[in-house]
Amino acid sequence: MEHLGERFGFGPAEQACAERLIELAMAEDLGERGDITARAVIPATAEGAGRMVARAGGVLSGMPVVAALASWFSGRIVLEDCLGDGATVVPGMTLARVSGLVRSLLAFERTALNFLQRLSGIATLTARYVEAVRGTRAVILDTRKTTPGWRALEKYAVRCGGGRNHRLGLYDAVLIKDNHLAWLAGSGDPIPNAVAAARAAVPPGTMIEIEVDGLDQLDQALRCRPDVVLLDNFPIALLAEAVRRRDRSAPGVLLEVSGGVVLESVWSIASSGVDRISVGALTHSAPALDVALDLL
Repeated sequence: MEHLGERFGFGPAEQACAERLIELAMAEDLGERGDITARAVIPATAEGAGRMVARAGGVLSGMPVVAALASWFSGRIVLEDCLGDGATVVPGMTLARVSGLVRSLLAFERTALNFLQRLSGIATLTARYVEAVRGTRAVILDTRKTTPGWRALEKYAVRCGGGRNHRLGLYDAVLIKDNHLAWLAGSGDPIPNAVAAARAAVPPGTMIEIEVDGLDQLDQALRCRPDVVLLDNFPIALLAEAVRRRDRSAPGVLLEVSGGVVLESVWSIASSGVDRISVGALTHSAPALDVALDLL
């Protein structure tokens, strides 16, 4: 089922994350005794079939994880007719068909739905933000506000919804934030010092971004020519001025907005002319998409 997530880059990192989480999920669900209810009421050789179905509309994400979970059952479950991730689903739509030993299907059910509901919820919320800024230059990005251990999958779900990923972790891009600058404040001009130190410390081509909280700091940052300046919790009324200053003095620098971004405000933010909008809510506050598994 590897092809199910190919379009959105479900690769080795996502597969490894899925396999680790599946092991943890099945261990916490089955414990040492297994499914005592199914063992009590379902014969060991009983076979059945069912379908995974959307109960609400949204954007699908997580089907490669469901396929990996089916494989965990070592041939006792067959997964067929799967929709690919990124598909728009409507209530009543069949997402996949399953068949196999009934005891295995019942053990598979909750964990499969947990993955699919969580990741589809993220993809669905991301798609709403992406649609809300359509027609502007702004792209929607996630943040590091992810569920511990789930980051690779949650950022994958953002891609399924049409969003883009910010840095994956502390290791792949420089983001100089307010606490870095606060520590450097006693050693002269923290913004140019921080940018210069970052350039000297990381390999060429590494993205360097710096967070500012006002127009004065923005002007200082633009003179340093980082790749991105992050406008943190800027009033919407100041964003157009920030864009004007960037266009005048450092047109190659991207402007990103973060902090308190909600669906109701994202169009106003995007229409100011900024390039990037990062939204922590995509991963920390996405409601689950309602999905069920119905045995036939």
